[in-house]
Amino acid sequence: MATSRVLGYLESRKNLAGGACGLLGLVLTFAGVAGPYWPVVVAGLYGAGALIAPPERPAPPGFPGPSEQLDGIRADFAALGAYLGDVDLPPGAAARLAELTGLLGALLEPGRVAEALARDPEGVHTVSRAVRQDVPEAVDAFVRTRWWTRLTPGAEPPERHLEHQLGLLREEAGRLASALRDTERRRQESHTRYLKARGT
Repeated sequence: MATSRVLGYLESRKNLAGGACGLLGLVLTFAGVAGPYWPVVVAGLYGAGALIAPPERPAPPGFPGPSEQLDGIRADFAALGAYLGDVDLPPGAAARLAELTGLLGALLEPGRVAEALARDPEGVHTVSRAVRQDVPEAVDAFVRTRWWTRLTPGAEPPERHLEHQLGLLREEAGRLASALRDTERRRQESHTRYLKARGT
């Protein structure tokens, strides 16, 4: 702790400015200006330089980068999978949910697709919202409302709403996957054009 504080001061603006002024004091000493009081002159110039140095810039906040964000979403996706494993869904909704979670899992799987996703902040937000909000809320709303429909026969079954919601989320994830694929294709084509232009 003390060592890092000392090293931090050695690299600080105050020390650098003080060192530059102290060096000027040594130059004055060798030029014969400081005389026998040269240690006081050097120390005084060092202190003056340290005092007039601009203040240190505060370090920017360490927000998580895209890779760290995806790591957090992957952990939440695993927790979502554990939650969904305990929910009993009708076959139609279960099939839609399996399609959606399969696509989300493919987008989050480490590799080229996840690297492309990490370069797209809107895409990261879309996947994060689906995993952390949209899917759990849709399933939870189904679980809560299906008990009420037993008390009100003839009402529209909640599984239709759930299937529709999961279908919309699947379409959104599919559009994201297509956009990422198109972006990667354009990047590859751009790199090919660059290499051709460089070769001519």
